[in-house]
Amino acid sequence: MQRTALGYLKKWLASSDRKPLVLRGARQVGKTWLVRQLAHETGKKLIEINLEKHPKLASSFASNEPATILKQLRFDLEIAIDPSNCLLFIDEIQAAPHLFPKLRWFAEDMPELAVIAAGSLLEFVLGHHEFSMPVGRISYMYIEPLSFVEFLLAHKREELVAQIKEFTWQEQISAFTHEKLMALFKEYIIVGGMPAVVHSWSTKQDISDVSRLHNDILHTYRDDFGKYSSKTPQERLQEVLTAVPLHLGEKFVCSNVNADVRAEVVKEALELLAKARVCHKIMASSSNGVPLGAELLKAYIKVILLDVGLSSSDLGLKLSELASIQEIDLINKGGIAEQVTGQLLRTIGPFYQEPALYYWINPEKSSSAEIDYVIQHGSRVVPIEVKAGASGKLKSLHRFMHLKNLPLAVRINSAPPSKYTVDLKDTQGNPLHYELRSLPFYLIGELDRLLQG
Repeated sequence: MQRTALGYLKKWLASSDRKPLVLRGARQVGKTWLVRQLAHETGKKLIEINLEKHPKLASSFASNEPATILKQLRFDLEIAIDPSNCLLFIDEIQAAPHLFPKLRWFAEDMPELAVIAAGSLLEFVLGHHEFSMPVGRISYMYIEPLSFVEFLLAHKREELVAQIKEFTWQEQISAFTHEKLMALFKEYIIVGGMPAVVHSWSTKQDISDVSRLHNDILHTYRDDFGKYSSKTPQERLQEVLTAVPLHLGEKFVCSNVNADVRAEVVKEALELLAKARVCHKIMASSSNGVPLGAELLKAYIKVILLDVGLSSSDLGLKLSELASIQEIDLINKGGIAEQVTGQLLRTIGPFYQEPALYYWINPEKSSSAEIDYVIQHGSRVVPIEVKAGASGKLKSLHRFMHLKNLPLAVRINSAPPSKYTVDLKDTQGNPLHYELRSLPFYLIGELDRLLQG
């Protein structure tokens, strides 16, 4: 399996000023595989310590002296350790959170040793830490499920990846290739981007095995619920996890989860699932400028799951049924289209930057205008509408563009790529003049490049 994150890890490893690296991401998105593959491809000797499987090994880090720690590890693991030729991997570090601040000593006293830490529930440690954070002494890297391009690479479709990577506005994608990419994107909607599931589908092409693996992953997350918080009942966490796929694309309303439970309890359960990166919140922003997070409308939140395959599995969607549907936006009343778009938008930023999703809603009670996503591109605010076909109505987008007076907007749909100038009057008679760049779902990963110029 080819993952873009591996290239970033190789650059980190080769950097002369690297710091200990902390991988952050949900369980089973491939953090451990990435580190093992990094060691394999670079010839580094991997010293892997899983603190959930072997909690007693935390005692090896009792000292604040890296040399002493390595000496103890040498005895405990019965292996020779050459700092300049080894990669120390502390997995599931949240099981021993007191080790987190010790990473700074490796940065200061033993920079020749490459150190990576990872944990599926790190957000809980970082949110309730009672220790001094090693600010400036560590780096973070954020890992998401496989993107659509990585999904294609897992299926050895390198030429299709080249078509995506090399596409420019000066050329066209043939109707044949477009249909082929859209058919594969529908596969991606059902299979998703969880590495184990993608690997199974690419090698077996057995949809029942895909379903089984999705079920296993969801069960793993449910088994984790007891670790999230002793104060929040597991039933509430389960209810939120079940409700999210059912209400994709809608404002998150606590009563839709359980009308008999206090809103504060439901919100706490959602917050815990977001911390575990099982769910992602889409925050409403006034979108008057950047950063988008500076003007949040806190009463408005939408939620997606971390992976479209898990959402599709929970909704009971089947590949055979999906193949007969022409427009992805029609599935689940457009919720799946917003899910997969949000998921892929989280993959287009730099690995060192925590992904965040925003949307816009007109808070005026008399208005129903809403923009599915709003992103920051350089110093610009760019709205993104997820629409069916090439001729879906753009009433909300027109309203947004009038209010914000922006020059550029994006539409994501199932049609071939195109761009043109919108020059008309909206329903209220206001003149509109802006450029609309329309991208098929399979080009979402190239959004940053295709917004240039």
